[in-house]
Amino acid sequence: MTDLVPFTGEPLALDLVNTRPRTPDGQADLIATAEGLRAWLSLQADRLAGALPEDGQARLTGDDLALVHEVREHAAAAIDQVRRGLRPPEGALRGLNRAQRAAPAVRELAWDGAAVTAVPHREGPWGARLAAVLAEAVADLLTDPAVTTVRKCEADDCVMLFLPAHPRRRWCSAARCGNRARVARHYRRRRGLDPGSQGPGPEGEGPEGEGPEGEGPEGEGSEGAELAGGRDRP
Repeated sequence: MTDLVPFTGEPLALDLVNTRPRTPDGQADLIATAEGLRAWLSLQADRLAGALPEDGQARLTGDDLALVHEVREHAAAAIDQVRRGLRPPEGALRGLNRAQRAAPAVRELAWDGAAVTAVPHREGPWGARLAAVLAEAVADLLTDPAVTTVRKCEADDCVMLFLPAHPRRRWCSAARCGNRARVARHYRRRRGLDPGSQGPGPEGEGPEGEGPEGEGPEGEGSEGAELAGGRDRP
């Protein structure tokens, strides 16, 4: 994925790490500026309860950006190791713990006229609250057994991470990286440049009219349905 549209819909921790996509000009940073971070936060607002200002207007400072960037760096380092079954850097764990301690959530009880409600509430500067929510999301992923199934997109020019709902999923997005890879394979096969090809079917398809490499009619088995219209995770 080489454009600068944020990749969202994965667990919040992965969405955070995925704010550094690879582009033809090198690695980009979608939240390098206050404007970029505000745009990303607007896409994640429903998952940031208690972290954003009540009026929804994020008043960002350089310190706020630094806190979020620090959590992202620790998240990237820890996830990269743990998804491979390896020990994460101790510094990354300490940094994530520090961010959580800076603004812990308290379930604030209230009466809404009919029942008791409990809403997470955090004290402190909003930048610290935001960093704490993000660090907790990273902690949730790191302690989830599914973290070992986190994959990096197989497209050569993409570094996006995703948590597959289907074991055959290979791309961050079937409609983008997946399609580009299938087109490239199709081209190589028609040109006779793919030595591993078993011989194309009609129009360069796999055996018996399947998609490339026998992946099914959509070229990705069940992935086509899984990713129709975008990512499938809340």
